[in-house]
Amino acid sequence: MLATSDAPVVDKNNLKAIYLTAEDLKIAASILYLAYHDDPLFVSIFDAEKEGYESRLRSAIREELSAFWQARQPMIGLFDQDRLLAVACLTAPETTLRPNRFWHWRLKMLLTAGYLSTKQMVDKEAMVREHIPSQYYHMLSFIGVHPDQQHHGLGHVLMRAIDSVMLDDPKSEGVGMFVTLPKCLSFFEDGEYSLVKTLQVGRINGHLMFRYRQAT
Repeated sequence: MLATSDAPVVDKNNLKAIYLTAEDLKIAASILYLAYHDDPLFVSIFDAEKEGYESRLRSAIREELSAFWQARQPMIGLFDQDRLLAVACLTAPETTLRPNRFWHWRLKMLLTAGYLSTKQMVDKEAMVREHIPSQYYHMLSFIGVHPDQQHHGLGHVLMRAIDSVMLDDPKSEGVGMFVTLPKCLSFFEDGEYSLVKTLQVGRINGHLMFRYRQAT
């Protein structure tokens, strides 16, 4: 989505990257919903051709953020004063937040998104992790910038914050990301993410990218 013409462009020097609080999760979910609404993988998993796609996607993102919060995984927000403009969610190395999640996450996902969607999400994560070229790494699960602030460099500011999280763990060998929107490939390539492998999830091809620590 393009930035709206009347949206004020923020001064990047005034931005602050901090960890999200519980009060930020609702706005974070809205930003990520907009960021992933047209992502081919989510369009396929949550069956955009059937009625209720928006509801299923919103519910899935809410449950994902709730799972991240309960497992105390790093969720970074980019703020202009008190306004949340961008979000990144990572899983830390050796986390308990694995593809199968915990039982109450799976139950909620089954009730909101359905069995097939839940299974596809779990299978996707398992496949991605199987091909990561590292044993100890961070995984970037979600990243999104508010639509009215896109194309102004906020993503690159957020990328530096992601690097900081990884560098704070001296054993982390890098950050992985599964990219399914072709237009996002250049963004990750600019951030020195390298292509590991092209993977097929259902009918969708995606690019498994990895930023090695030594590239920082």
